Amino acid sequence: MCELLGMSANVPTDICFSFTGFLHRGGGTGPHRDGWGIAFYEAGGYRDFRDPHPSVRSPIARLITDYPIKSHIAISHIRQANVGGVRLANTHPFTREMWGRTWCYAHNGQLKDWQALPLNFYRPVGDTDSEHAFCWLLATLREHYPEAPELPTCNDAWGESHRVFWRLVHRLCETLRDMGVFNMLLADGEFLYTYCSTKLAHITRRAPFGGAELSDAELTVNFAEHTTRDDIVSVIATEPLTSNEAWARMEPGELLVWRQGRILARVTPE
Repeated sequence: MCELLGMSANVPTDICFSFTGFLHRGGGTGPHRDGWGIAFYEAGGYRDFRDPHPSVRSPIARLITDYPIKSHIAISHIRQANVGGVRLANTHPFTREMWGRTWCYAHNGQLKDWQALPLNFYRPVGDTDSEHAFCWLLATLREHYPEAPELPTCNDAWGESHRVFWRLVHRLCETLRDMGVFNMLLADGEFLYTYCSTKLAHITRRAPFGGAELSDAELTVNFAEHTTRDDIVSVIATEPLTSNEAWARMEPGELLVWRQGRILARVTPE
């Protein structure tokens, strides 16, 4: 099964440390050798890198570890193919436009009878259950919300309109969870959504910062040397990436809405 990695931060932050450990699971310490990808939201823009080859041997992956791309949101995925061949078109993360924003999505798990999900506005490019589900999910959101919920001017002023939208995202994720295993990362440049079907873990780092040791590579870092006291950086992964930190496990059926490194909302099954 695939693995996921995400980041949400309140300042432009590189994900080199976490990604270094993560890429070793793509054919090194893990069996996920069927492709990998990573996406960044930075300075109002979006860019991604995808490769259908194992990340542990990928020159492109090594570039990411050496090139500190600083972003507020990042999503990464390493693939162990179940549905669809090993090729670039089937490599996560997938992207589509909605409301003038680039939406990015990655899925861990396998769905049954996914071909029955109706498609209208969006169509898959590849032939995976993951991309099909993404097209269905995004089109359903677009059908309910032709225009994006307006962002408040104050971080503490999130109104009921946003909460109704977040509950809709949660309901759609629950529908997909009923079809199999559906762990998801979804982002639009403003928010990062993480949904847990079976397993996702997260950690939030803030002052006072300390040191961390990767579980999958011989690498340590002292975050105090690279941060300020106002920085907040949260990392989400299928399995914890460090051996000396306390990661929190998400509950099955739980949706977390992240913004600027903080959990803005938590939606659970009723």
